[in-house]
Amino acid sequence: MAVKIKLRRMGAKKSPFYRIVVADARSSRNGKFIEEIGYYDPLKEPVQIKIDNEKAKKWKAYGAQPTNKVRALINKSLASAQE
Repeated sequence: MAVKIKLRRMGAKKSPFYRIVVADARSSRNGKFIEEIGYYDPLKEPVQIKIDNEKAKKWKAYGAQPTNKVRALINKSLASAQE
């Protein structure tokens, strides 16, 4: 089973809010997921990113592949955590 770390869109029309979830690669964008590991709110100033870095590292160790956007968000989250 291929596992991905991806964004799950929430929120109203024209005001998106995303949850970062671990899901089967075959599931749809807003379909079933295994675990929620954080959220991303692009409309706030500054942009809000909250990721449980320990869970993200655990899932990456299990072989979960993050999408391009999630990879960038995890890197940004790790950089801000080290400051």
